[in-house]
Amino acid sequence: MGEFLPSLELPVEAGKNHAMDKITDKIAALPAETNYCSLEFFPPKTAMGFSNLRDRLDRMARALRPLFVNVTWGAGGSTATKSLELAEICQRELGLTTCLHLTCTNMSRKLIDKTLEDAKALGIRNILALRGDPPRRAEYRDSNEPQTDDDEEEEFHWAVDLVRYIRKTHGDYFCIGVAAYPEGHADESHPLGQSLEHDLPYLVEKVQAGADFLMTQLFFDIAAYDHFEKTLREHPSGAFKDIVIIPGLMPIQSYQMIKRTTKLSHAKIPDALMDRLEAVRGDDERVKEVGVDIVSELVEQIKEIKGRTAEGPKGFHFYTLNLEKAVSFIIERTGLIPPETPEEEELQSAVRHNPLPDIRLLRINGSVPDDGRRKGSIGSDPRDRVIVQGRSTSYPDWEATAQEASIPAEPINSRANTLAISEGEGVLGREATWDDFPNGRWGDARSPAYGQIDGYGVSLHVTVAQALRIWGTPRTTEDINNVFIRHLKGELTTIPWSEEGFSPETDKIRDQLIKLNSKGWWSLASQPAVNGLRSSDPTFGWGPANGFVFQKAFVEFFIPSADWKVLEQKLRHPDLKDDVCFYAINAAGDFVSSDAAGSLEAEGEKEASTNAVTWGVFPGKEIVTPTIIEEVSFRAWSEEAFGIWGEWAKIYGKGSESEKLLEKIRGDSWLVNIIHHDFIDSDAIWKVLLN
Repeated sequence: MGEFLPSLELPVEAGKNHAMDKITDKIAALPAETNYCSLEFFPPKTAMGFSNLRDRLDRMARALRPLFVNVTWGAGGSTATKSLELAEICQRELGLTTCLHLTCTNMSRKLIDKTLEDAKALGIRNILALRGDPPRRAEYRDSNEPQTDDDEEEEFHWAVDLVRYIRKTHGDYFCIGVAAYPEGHADESHPLGQSLEHDLPYLVEKVQAGADFLMTQLFFDIAAYDHFEKTLREHPSGAFKDIVIIPGLMPIQSYQMIKRTTKLSHAKIPDALMDRLEAVRGDDERVKEVGVDIVSELVEQIKEIKGRTAEGPKGFHFYTLNLEKAVSFIIERTGLIPPETPEEEELQSAVRHNPLPDIRLLRINGSVPDDGRRKGSIGSDPRDRVIVQGRSTSYPDWEATAQEASIPAEPINSRANTLAISEGEGVLGREATWDDFPNGRWGDARSPAYGQIDGYGVSLHVTVAQALRIWGTPRTTEDINNVFIRHLKGELTTIPWSEEGFSPETDKIRDQLIKLNSKGWWSLASQPAVNGLRSSDPTFGWGPANGFVFQKAFVEFFIPSADWKVLEQKLRHPDLKDDVCFYAINAAGDFVSSDAAGSLEAEGEKEASTNAVTWGVFPGKEIVTPTIIEEVSFRAWSEEAFGIWGEWAKIYGKGSESEKLLEKIRGDSWLVNIIHHDFIDSDAIWKVLLN
């Protein structure tokens, strides 16, 4: 792990500007009554998503004017390269004050040192020091890093260890933030001892070690936050009397997302709020609208609490999930966008009084008058140009292509326009928010929001003690079969690949899945076929009222390599090949799919397929396709899926019988996703897999 970060040959002072300020200095410079916001982003899993995120970051920065942005860091450094790339875009390209997350457990000291030096080279002066997964130092040691005596090797068990280390090695160069938990922190999935009082001694220790500000975990219980802020400000140690405390809030993007996120974070949703979400749970658009209301109300309530407990500017941190519409509504509605500077006011005034003909293409919340005049194009600046067709321009000062001539003359990145786009207004707004809902495992891989919603990389999401209690010590493949089958029967709450229970629709195919897993074909995801059920259906329904929903059946599972050879031949048979689509990959990265020719056919490769496996038809809307399976997303997910075998193996220790079994399975298995196109015959896919 020691040398895989990019070499950043940049002087420390390069590009020094306002974006190099420490967060606490920027807050201290604000007027006492100022409200401000900050935004958090994670590196998307795919190159296309990463590329598209850059434009989204630029747009959100212009529209929402955050005081700073956070960039997440994967467990054990698993997203280190991408996190540094994203931080560079934010800090150097966009000029945003950037705070880099850094988890310390399961990281070599060499990697931590290099990350901090790279951060300095980029001009980043803010670090959020986090613990990360429970430490398993021996398994995460860099194999190329020389062994050292325990006295020489820095141990990082807790975030306070990282705070002390940064202060020891870099003095006051970095502004250091640490996490705080209004409801208490716990590793357990169902914690019993979770409480703020239990956390307080550790939080005091982090502040006394040199932390400059606190940033909270997401929460929805305003009473818990009120108790949290009051307790800290009045703590007898005096550690929190004047420290900056920034509450962290997550916009509610969908019902399932917020249920999963609160389960992972152990954050409680009060019954009154949950009732509001339950009432609209089948309609993602209504869930988002209610979610905007809920978080906006939280912001106003927090303002009131902070008005009683502390003086100075009031900040709010938003976990954006790389999406923009909901957070844009919340930030605008609650008055968190700072006023324009005199220079910006002058620029906006110049735009408003531009002598060129001017009619805005985007109506900004109804506030921009439509004066009926035709708007000029970029092609008329600095002078009118000849529009040429069918060729590139030979004299760009005097000629313009039709495409160039259609671009508005007024800067589309003017503040009002950009905010409207972020909120989804107009044609450009629609393009900006095309991936309006979280793009997790089954979303569109081109989305900036494609990836893990928690942003922290491969993890079992349970402690070692929990893993041993739940999954035991497998020694045979039959033991693995049993883990998956017991999970399907509801006897186990989780498997390494999923910490969630099954949805009601799984009941329709549970018997078939049990048969599949009994063969040693271990299923990770599946859905039954559905042909035109009402969107109000209690099991399969979703989306707005009076619609109809459809599903193609698919199953994703691990399969031994010998079995896969037989199954692949079956899937490629002329009688079946037009009815199914499949993707398959092994841990070594060998990939095959129905898009590529097999031994039974010779026509070569087809165009890469994109399979909408869930779609809905609703009044007044285009067809909505929330679930997509395609090669790029399958490949991205497969890295994590095979990585989890390794994470599971690590809990048993090197050389143990269970560790050897799991590593052998990892090396011999293929991950396969099979989609059956006949959504009218609900048994079609099972005839293929079980006969």
